[in-house]
Amino acid sequence: MAQVKKTAVQEAIKAAAFALFAQQGYGATSMPQIARAAGISTANVYVYFGSKLAVLYAIYDPWIRVRLETLRAELQTISSPAVRLRTLFRTYWRDIPAENGGFANNIMQAISTAEQDDLYRPILLKWMEAQLREMVLEALPKERRHLVRKAFFAHLMVMAFNGFAMHHHINPDRPCDDETIDFFCGLLLGAGYTPARPLPG
Repeated sequence: MAQVKKTAVQEAIKAAAFALFAQQGYGATSMPQIARAAGISTANVYVYFGSKLAVLYAIYDPWIRVRLETLRAELQTISSPAVRLRTLFRTYWRDIPAENGGFANNIMQAISTAEQDDLYRPILLKWMEAQLREMVLEALPKERRHLVRKAFFAHLMVMAFNGFAMHHHINPDRPCDDETIDFFCGLLLGAGYTPARPLPG
């Protein structure tokens, strides 16, 4: 019975934190605010989570994993390499940064203000890079896969995602544009790539 209660309290903390992070951002959210929203004391929050960063990771990790796993499953239903890549870049760089009130930007705020005591671990970053690398490889014709066999391109995709998440926070009306998406699709697919629409100029 005690374990059921513990799980319920932990879930209440995460639900309260998610709502606060989505509404006002990581930087403006405090542990006492999370505690009040969860209906418990601040000291009790620290029983379950050692820091605000730990609370965020407990929410963000499953959130982004489900989102990328859903995206990968969607991509596997698309046969056209061009459409597959467009969908990947559009979803990862445009749609996900805007979801849940720009929730992804919270991780940018958190990492940029993290202290050594927060014990940041790049486990999720490495997982994301591996997933993205596989999604790109699965989308590309065999003769183009050599371009992304190493982790550099996937790392670039994550860094761009971070930038688009921050940009959405500042200027949500100017997401990753079609020209950027077409540029990266053309970079990977080569001369045979036809943009979704004529490029300006």
